[in-house]
Amino acid sequence: MFTGIVEELGSVLSLDGPRLRIAASTVLDDVAMGASTAVNGVCLTVVAWGDRWWEADVSDETFARTALGSLREGDPVNLERPVRLADRLGGHLVQGHVDAVGEVVAPAPDLRVRMPGNLRRFVVEKGSIAVDGVSLTVARVHDDGFSAALIPHTAAVTTLGTRSVGDPVNLEVDVMAKYAEQLLVGFTDRSAS
Repeated sequence: MFTGIVEELGSVLSLDGPRLRIAASTVLDDVAMGASTAVNGVCLTVVAWGDRWWEADVSDETFARTALGSLREGDPVNLERPVRLADRLGGHLVQGHVDAVGEVVAPAPDLRVRMPGNLRRFVVEKGSIAVDGVSLTVARVHDDGFSAALIPHTAAVTTLGTRSVGDPVNLEVDVMAKYAEQLLVGFTDRSAS
């Protein structure tokens, strides 16, 4: 579980088949084999590390459902280690399980993202959404997606400040909204009988 508060900007050293190598420092402070680290909002497992780098294997399923396959050597990436139960929850609960890939329609500071229609029901004004692993507050909901106002700090310390029109971004809607819908569907189905 993550918070959507990016700890550092890393960079892609290489993407060789399923093996992704990331340059980093902060997220290596307490690294261990099998540890989870979010890369642009995608929960990946540490399988190797060295001086200022770490590696993860990315499955075909993850490549198919995220924007990780579009990464190139040198690209910056948002990195976050999982939250500890004793930590402050500065963003919102983020699982690192990407729901879909969206498309930037307008760049920061008034970031606007187009998203698949089947996810729009989970997006509400002043609700939370993770974009490339960054916890954001929805400023407006649009027919094709949403807008979020980025403060200069967020634009400077994450990849969102450099995203351009047409860029793909990983989206994770609020998991609480998905659970609420699932519970209500079950209740509605039983009450109709």
